[in-house]
Amino acid sequence: MTWADAVPNLLIGLREGLEAGLVVSILLAALRKTADGEAAGGRRVSSAPVWLGVLGAVTLAGSFAAVLTFSASTLSSRAQEAVSGLLSVLAVGLVTGMVFWMRRAAAGLSAHLRGEVRRAAAIGAGALMVTAFLAVGREGLETTLFLWTAVRASGTTAAPLAGAGLGLAAAVILCWLLYRRAIRVNVGVFFTRTAVALIVIAAGVLAYGLGDLQDAGLLPGQRWIAFDLTAHVDPGSWWVSIVTGVTELAPKMTVLQVVAWIAYLAVIIPAFVHARPAVAAAAVPPAAGREHEPDRWERLTARRSWLVAGVLVLAPAVAAAGTIAALPSASAAASTTVTVTRTGCANDWTAAAGTQTFLVDNESGKAGEINLINAAGGVVSEIETIGPATTAAMTATLGPGTYTITCHLAGQAATSSAPVQVQVTGKTAQGATAAVNPVTVPELTGPNQAYQAYAAGDLQKLAGTVTTIAADLRRGDLTAAKRDWLTAQLAWERVGASYNSFGDAGVAVDGLPDGLPDGVGDKDFTGLRRLEYGLWHGQSAASLLPVVTELAHDVAAVRKNLTSGDIAGDPTNLPVRAHEILEDALRDHLSGIDDEGAGAAYPETYADLQVTRVVLDELSPLVLARAPGLMGTAQSQLDTLEQALLATQVSGQWTSLGSAPLADRQRVGAAIGALVETLSSVPDLLEVPPSR
Repeated sequence: MTWADAVPNLLIGLREGLEAGLVVSILLAALRKTADGEAAGGRRVSSAPVWLGVLGAVTLAGSFAAVLTFSASTLSSRAQEAVSGLLSVLAVGLVTGMVFWMRRAAAGLSAHLRGEVRRAAAIGAGALMVTAFLAVGREGLETTLFLWTAVRASGTTAAPLAGAGLGLAAAVILCWLLYRRAIRVNVGVFFTRTAVALIVIAAGVLAYGLGDLQDAGLLPGQRWIAFDLTAHVDPGSWWVSIVTGVTELAPKMTVLQVVAWIAYLAVIIPAFVHARPAVAAAAVPPAAGREHEPDRWERLTARRSWLVAGVLVLAPAVAAAGTIAALPSASAAASTTVTVTRTGCANDWTAAAGTQTFLVDNESGKAGEINLINAAGGVVSEIETIGPATTAAMTATLGPGTYTITCHLAGQAATSSAPVQVQVTGKTAQGATAAVNPVTVPELTGPNQAYQAYAAGDLQKLAGTVTTIAADLRRGDLTAAKRDWLTAQLAWERVGASYNSFGDAGVAVDGLPDGLPDGVGDKDFTGLRRLEYGLWHGQSAASLLPVVTELAHDVAAVRKNLTSGDIAGDPTNLPVRAHEILEDALRDHLSGIDDEGAGAAYPETYADLQVTRVVLDELSPLVLARAPGLMGTAQSQLDTLEQALLATQVSGQWTSLGSAPLADRQRVGAAIGALVETLSSVPDLLEVPPSR
């Protein structure tokens, strides 16, 4: 269903092409009018300079696209993701600015360009070329950048380019008909309506770009998944292809991507709707004797018109060729194309010693994961997700040995290529990519069972403390209830529940009022946070007893279902927990998001640190076998964070975020940030391949 990828790019090509085409039409019409006015004097004004300026703008856009494409292909996979993400964000910014500029300036655009043409025609052909080049060049660069990022977002397929080509062709035809006055189109209405669709597409490109920056490690939250529908929907199905192609949204997105997509649309669409078009100013001819005096560059272009034409048309191409030639030699990272079909996995692949990039062309019609493994089963390189009818790069430096490519496509058994033997002589083996031996479910089962036993003990302590809080409230002792609430909350934190990992039962124990219709007064706001709100906002002991009763019931539900939840009962998610517990603390505790009055961010984070130590200790043998230096770094950073947290205490009592000195807050923030970054590699390191 690659045509779905063509739809948004067709709209981009049509709109941007029509905008550039209208600029050219206005220039030609103004030039013709100027020529008619001067015909009596015997002076003939040619349209060739306008077309040479347009040709220069097209050359500039094409050269820019070539530099983007060739420079990206020489980068590592992570560097490509970083560049793609940054350019996507830049493209969204440029297109957003263009949409608003067109909304405000459309009314006066024609008069402005006609004035520029009259002035340029009076000076000479070179000035006409420069005027046309500048007017069209900006549109060309914006269109090129946005199309390039849109193609990257949808995969390296012909469909986006075909859609853009059709849109540009249609724009050329429409502009020619408008120029010949064969048709009439309300251009203002067209731009207004297509702008909304373009804003939706830009929101998707923004989300995609931020995802690339997360994959490249430039933004946090790569493991903070907002939703993952890949287990429930087929990414290759027709309707998913349509949604993904038109909106650039994916079946799996992070919280940052979703928030950015919603926020962009929530801000930009209302702002665009309420933006008022500028009122066109009437063109005022210059007074007699006050005609425009040519600038120095205008006098130069008037005398050197053919030199100007050569510079505008040839300089971008020469500059692009020089830039591409200066890029690292292809021999440093040779590329080989391999094909994945429904029945074959990279049957056409070959490998040699050294660094090379395998361009995996997915012709299977299904989404999947591609792994390059060595003879011991270690993963040397991988493509975590490749969509149908797309091409993705997989870079590795190969040493001596035997390698195989395995394909894990949705809905069918894993397949493998024939093994390829790599022979290495001399120094070509230096720098070979280290393979990561895949982890099996049985290897994670033991550590996960040990964690469950630990969590069960803390849940038992939590249940006992909840009973104590109920007794405090029956006595009307709110001071004791507050003290015991903190004990209960820290017991829950030491269980290691993060990112709603215990499902609805966990949310009932420690959920927040965010998103509930009545906020803190909503009946569905329950658990420890509801109790915290009541204790620190003057609610009576009698009114809080039902909250504690319900809390006891919810804790019992978590204890009963501890081994059957999506996270607790699945050993493959234990490595994710090693990272997410403290990322959750950074997100919620140390930002104050989940504070309902107790100001317990630091002790809660300290409890999260304790359970993270437990999880890492259980996973330590598996981590040490794959990254010997990681555990030492993590343990040192854990100690640093512990010292920073304990330093926030005053006379043995925890302080709140607001009362802690700035230096202490900064030390805690720096320590947990560095630790979360280190632990982010654990889930990838201990990932279980699909076939295992």
